Amino acid sequence: MPVVMEGALADLGAWKTDHCSLVKALEVVGTRSALLILREACYGTTRFSGFAGRIGITDRAAAQQLRRLTEAGLLAKRPYREDGGRTRDEYVLTDMGRDLFPVIVALMQWGDKHLQDGTAPLHYVDHETGVPVHVEVRSETGDALELEQVGVRKNPAWRAPKQAPQPNTAS
Repeated sequence: MPVVMEGALADLGAWKTDHCSLVKALEVVGTRSALLILREACYGTTRFSGFAGRIGITDRAAAQQLRRLTEAGLLAKRPYREDGGRTRDEYVLTDMGRDLFPVIVALMQWGDKHLQDGTAPLHYVDHETGVPVHVEVRSETGDALELEQVGVRKNPAWRAPKQAPQPNTAS
């Protein structure tokens, strides 16, 4: 069974997915290289050459993705200079970028479960205790929820952004 669509959302044919937050998120991080750069940033990679080399993309592709992720606010540039070298920028996760960590771990756990022949290449653990960590959907009261236990309803506080007026092109 799917999630429970509540109220006006129950009739899927009666509403559109305009302004979907998933669409907006995918516009920012919906490419393989974007997610892999974010994974590497979570692992502590900060230098341009580290990103390009570790994920196996060209310098041009790395530069483009780093620029996009920085402009979107997920990474921030921080200047550094090695002895005798010129000042360069390194890339560090912002709070917005750090908030994607559970998404990255969830995707990896899904891949471990469904795409890895039963053995995960990496284990995520609590650094201090060694206890395995995992991502799951929980209610605010802490209860773990399965797909069928989740409801989706309209947020009465949300308002669609106003569209900018279109210029009059009629002559």
